[in-house]
Amino acid sequence: MKKVLVTGMGIISAIGENLSENHASLRQGKTGITAAAHFDSRYAALLPFGEIACSNERLKEMLGLQDSVGYTRTDLLATKAFDEAIKDANLSADQLSSFDTAFISATTVGGMCLTDQLYEDANLKTSGSEYLESYNCAAHTITLLEKYNIRGFSDTINTACSSSANAILMGARLIRSGRAKRVIVGGVDSLAKYTVNGFNSLKILSASACKPFDENRDGLNLGEAAAYLVLEAEDVVGDKRVYAEVAGYGNANDAHHPSAMSDDAIGAMLSMREAIESAGIGFNRIDYINAHGTGTPNNDEVELTGMSRLFEEIPPFNSTKSYTGHTLGAAGAVEAIFSILSIVHDEIFPSLHVETAMSSHKAQPVAALIQDKKVAYALSNSFGFGGNCTSLVFGSVN
Repeated sequence: MKKVLVTGMGIISAIGENLSENHASLRQGKTGITAAAHFDSRYAALLPFGEIACSNERLKEMLGLQDSVGYTRTDLLATKAFDEAIKDANLSADQLSSFDTAFISATTVGGMCLTDQLYEDANLKTSGSEYLESYNCAAHTITLLEKYNIRGFSDTINTACSSSANAILMGARLIRSGRAKRVIVGGVDSLAKYTVNGFNSLKILSASACKPFDENRDGLNLGEAAAYLVLEAEDVVGDKRVYAEVAGYGNANDAHHPSAMSDDAIGAMLSMREAIESAGIGFNRIDYINAHGTGTPNNDEVELTGMSRLFEEIPPFNSTKSYTGHTLGAAGAVEAIFSILSIVHDEIFPSLHVETAMSSHKAQPVAALIQDKKVAYALSNSFGFGGNCTSLVFGSVN
């Protein structure tokens, strides 16, 4: 079976406009959760968000899209991260257009980030705006397909918070099965009234910076991000730089509740077990876990329950959502990149804002930067609404 190697990465999030800036913020323990400057909502003055500092105008300028029409913020963020990833992997125009190259992206909000404009257009309150073709879930995917002349297999996944983790899983399966030589995978979500109002109705948004795995955690912060990875089959990589291997993956669904996980951690345990077993390693080989860690009472309790039942001793773990907020459809790819950074640089980044350890579990997240720690295998968890749980194992190539 072919190895699946990561040869390129691109990211924009609340803690940086590119890969190097994100890495620097993680090492410095610098959170991006703060008051929103660009997000137009009544909640912008009431709640903190993991908002990207760039305005839409600046993003267009950075991308040379000043004269473009129909680009939503979702499209702009996706283009920024995608462009960095393919340049990082040194993909040529011919390789991008090859039928052996696939593209799988993920999102939950898509073009609905323009919530008010969508409402006005849908209810014929305008004469028709430039965004009429921009609202659907796959709009950003189509934009990238056209911009980069991608002709191979493409898909857009929405499985809530596990969306881009499933894009990585599917991309790896395409390569392992010989259906593609390379697959660009990842996801994007931007802040939107649609999601903020929805999560607020669930009463799970925190009025302060989220504190995953803290005894007094009271909810999550929504964020926005885009992140993409270039996956390539080992037989086409040649002498390229390789970040890591996609060593294993698992997906399960506990079908317990529309927005909560099973208290027994059934789906979480199944996805973690399948990912580790498919990597062909034992549980004791996992050196680090990037937890889903949303900061909600249910998620953190269930995730720790699952980890404690699978591992004799839970490896060092953190929640990088304390830096970026919960970026929904982008979260799996964002945290995959953060996990790979831990592998490449032999370091584990601290979880932020933890003040009081959870009383129900002995294990606590990493509190300070750990350096010179060999991370041969990292497990990254992404658990979505409806109980759609995905876990990925990344392995060192050195």
